[in-house]
Amino acid sequence: MTRSVDMERLAEILREAAKAEIMPRFRNLSDADIREKASATDLVTEADEAAERFIARECRALAPGALFVGEESVAAEPHLLDQLDCADLAIVVDPVDGTANFAAGVPLFAVMAAVVAKGDAVGGVIYDPLGDDFMLAEKGAGAVRRTPSGDTQKLTTAKPVALSDAVGCVSATHFPADEKAALLPRLGTVKIFGNYRCAGHEYRLLASGGTHFSLYAKLMPWDHLAGCLLVAEAGGHVAKADGSSYTPRDRGGSLIAACDPGLWRDVRDGLLPV
Repeated sequence: MTRSVDMERLAEILREAAKAEIMPRFRNLSDADIREKASATDLVTEADEAAERFIARECRALAPGALFVGEESVAAEPHLLDQLDCADLAIVVDPVDGTANFAAGVPLFAVMAAVVAKGDAVGGVIYDPLGDDFMLAEKGAGAVRRTPSGDTQKLTTAKPVALSDAVGCVSATHFPADEKAALLPRLGTVKIFGNYRCAGHEYRLLASGGTHFSLYAKLMPWDHLAGCLLVAEAGGHVAKADGSSYTPRDRGGSLIAACDPGLWRDVRDGLLPV
């Protein structure tokens, strides 16, 4: 149990929401069920909103005194982000991470939740609705994958490699134009890079040894809190590009998660503008 939130029950809530509200709508959305928010690549669907309502209701029963911060809740009430900065206990949720994939019928999306206690992420879970498995982490207790059969497997990041041999996920979309222009040519120094359009699955890959690093800008808490804790507890290194720790209060700048501190430095020094 993490600071009065039962992580096993929280994980099960995400699973229940996916089965009740997300999967029945997968590849069954009408045009009216998909709407743009800030841009044509920033979407919300009926599944996002219905799943968040489901999760919010169950989280209020699970942790009655906790602040609930969901991506769609913040879209409607932006002041919730300010409340997160000073909350004693909060649950932060992305009901459908990878909404663009989900809306396009691509089977690559996740449901994520993090527990924040006094400004510190202390618990995280990323659920894969298609694989029906969880990756869970509690601060100081390691990270595990829970299989559909109930088996638990300890998560460990990959062994470090040179940047030229590294496999990484790079989300260049939200970098400022000048930084993006400098970043893209430098990606030629990496062996393989990609963008799943789903931070949840990118963090799952990194935490389980499938990639060596991930690189992001636009640091909204529902996108990164659970995944960063997962990677850190699996033995990786996570920090903002200036070397400072990533916290729920961070909204801007760039973020690097890597399998170890040495590769983290190589990614920063080799890929990001000085």
